[in-house]
Amino acid sequence: MRLKHLLSLIFCFSFALAQNAFAQTSPVLLSPEDREAGQVSVDFLWRHAMGGTIIGAPTFQAGSVVAVTEGGSVRAHSSSGRLLWNFSARGRLSPFVTRSREGTSYVSRTNGIFIAINRVGRELWQTNIGGPLSAPVVLGWDGRLFVPTANRILCLTASGNLLWSRELAAEIVYGPRLDQNGGIILALENGQIMRFDPFGSSLVRQLPSSPRLLLSVRRNNSSGTVCGIPKVLALFENGDAQFIDFAVPDAPVNLPRLPSPPLAGTTAGENAAIALRDGRVALVSGNDGSILWIADSHIRLRGGGAVTENEAFMLYDERGVFLLTINGVTAFTSDGRRLWYTVLRNASGVPALSDDGILFSGGTNWILYAWRVENRALQQRQTLFGPAPEGYYGTGNPPPSVLASILEFSSDAQIRRDLEFIRREILAGRVGANELEWAAYLMEVASGGVRLGSPSFTPPRIQLERRILALELLSLIGSAETIPWLVRFFNRETELLVRAAAARAIGGIGVDPYGTAMQAFLAAAVNGRPFGDEQVLISVAAATGALSRFSGPPLFDTGVRILVLFSDASQHPMVQRQARRELAQMTGAL
Repeated sequence: MRLKHLLSLIFCFSFALAQNAFAQTSPVLLSPEDREAGQVSVDFLWRHAMGGTIIGAPTFQAGSVVAVTEGGSVRAHSSSGRLLWNFSARGRLSPFVTRSREGTSYVSRTNGIFIAINRVGRELWQTNIGGPLSAPVVLGWDGRLFVPTANRILCLTASGNLLWSRELAAEIVYGPRLDQNGGIILALENGQIMRFDPFGSSLVRQLPSSPRLLLSVRRNNSSGTVCGIPKVLALFENGDAQFIDFAVPDAPVNLPRLPSPPLAGTTAGENAAIALRDGRVALVSGNDGSILWIADSHIRLRGGGAVTENEAFMLYDERGVFLLTINGVTAFTSDGRRLWYTVLRNASGVPALSDDGILFSGGTNWILYAWRVENRALQQRQTLFGPAPEGYYGTGNPPPSVLASILEFSSDAQIRRDLEFIRREILAGRVGANELEWAAYLMEVASGGVRLGSPSFTPPRIQLERRILALELLSLIGSAETIPWLVRFFNRETELLVRAAAARAIGGIGVDPYGTAMQAFLAAAVNGRPFGDEQVLISVAAATGALSRFSGPPLFDTGVRILVLFSDASQHPMVQRQARRELAQMTGAL
């Protein structure tokens, strides 16, 4: 009886602890006054113990939420709460995780080891960035990574190759943030603000003091059409606001002062949504800085203590404007009407709101919570892997290279020297502003002297060795934008060794945003000879495995089908071995 009584007490105590743990971060109960003010009762979906305090904000992408814990773990859960994977970084992590459209998670240990984790929780690659992250990694339109440390910016391809790096004159105090032309903007401790284009070229403006926020906005001309490159809205700690145009040397344009210092902000088109320290949210015109509307958020309505700049985040999309802070969330329509708000208690950081309206929040009790707060799903132009990029850098269809006009008359020795120079620079991470020129030249050499779709002329006899090297180098600097060109090249090329090199180049880039490469590989697997010899099929098998491991489930089934066909006894033994090796690695990645 004593044992039974003791077990009963333990059960009751455990249940009470669990209830208390849930109460720590669950939204507060509502009074009639709360409902009249717009607070909503949210639907609790699930909770999971994380084995440590969540650091930084969770991030939602590819149907799953990923969070980092102070114990060095990265964990992913499905939107329904199922644990998908748990990755150990084998060291302390910086409190930032960024996810690509393919679902790749990018994290960094505090010792500067930068790690890419695929959407099933397996490490893809790692590299040393020289120090801990100072802010979240920014994803470019083509999947490139803008990686910030305290006083350095690096640009990597999705497969981890260094395109360029830039030392900064002082530490970063804000940013980097993606601007509306696909570059990045940031502010330094010494009062400099900088804009980098995707290829590493920078513009610098010196200000008397560092701004608190930098926001990229489009400004319209009198006819209402978008003009020029995006301008920068600089917001300062005292509430001052200025327009800065990197394209002209004119002095900044002073704008009306904000009614309270800025806390967080974001933009959509020509307007900026800004959270203020007094608990209000304002929408500011990107044309003249006037306040279009201002409204109270949960901070002002329910209090809960001061919120710092690291504890607030803004979203602005077709659903409206959202302020997310460590103690709650408020949603507004685009014209300023408050839709709803909810309050969180004892959260460990800023929550995350998914595209389909689920709020994810980590608690100080080491638990990740999920609530349904929105019934509206964000409608976006989709690719096979999720939201399509906002624009293109042109790396998949660059203008003819400077060397194109003389390529017809170049000797093999000159082409060899050109390729060797480009190879050395690529391996040293010094691509930078040469990216478009070199991509064009490599495409031209790979094609035998003329790019696909270019006006035809009698091409020079470029040796296969040079064409193959050009494809290998293109793979090292390639991006999602390069894949369509490589797929067309693979489908049309008749030289089998060059065709095999094209397949390897696709696998080296690792991404296949529309699934076109995998479909081309499936056709090669089904057709077999005369469309490819053993070397082509071995390369296709290797590339299929690489794409499946990098990009995950959307390509996985097709990848397995291809490799099963290659594993058949009718195939050459070398093709079978490669296919079975890739299948084994893919099975291990599940």
